[in-house]
Amino acid sequence: MGIRFILMVNKQGQTRLAQYYEYLTIEERRALEGEIVRKCLARTEQQCSFVEHRNYKIVYRRYASLFFLVGVDNEENELAILEFIHLLVETMDRHFGNVCELDIMFHLEKAHFMLEEMVMNGCIVETSKSNILGPIQLLEKAS
Repeated sequence: MGIRFILMVNKQGQTRLAQYYEYLTIEERRALEGEIVRKCLARTEQQCSFVEHRNYKIVYRRYASLFFLVGVDNEENELAILEFIHLLVETMDRHFGNVCELDIMFHLEKAHFMLEEMVMNGCIVETSKSNILGPIQLLEKAS
């Protein structure tokens, strides 16, 4: 398993979306999120987008007012995870049209659905934007 968790956090440090691929209690998740978010938000634009924390490697990227943080195993390729983050943002952009924090908040189920189409059990399984968005578009047509 490569990906352990995916977080979307605003500039104030509030978690807008969290998806875990390993079991952690709610208290452990809350503590981990707090530590990681404080660490990543304190970094400057000139610093690299990789941080080591506990037994994770955190790869993050900021898009407008949202930070996308992905916790991976230490053996995982950081640049591949940066590409995954960019693919996720491009996919959400295609669906929502210039995705923002409010899109995530008001359509949380769609954001989770996109993640579930892309990642299964911590492994990236789909990278085609049209294949990711196809089921969502079918659900919207049916409703």
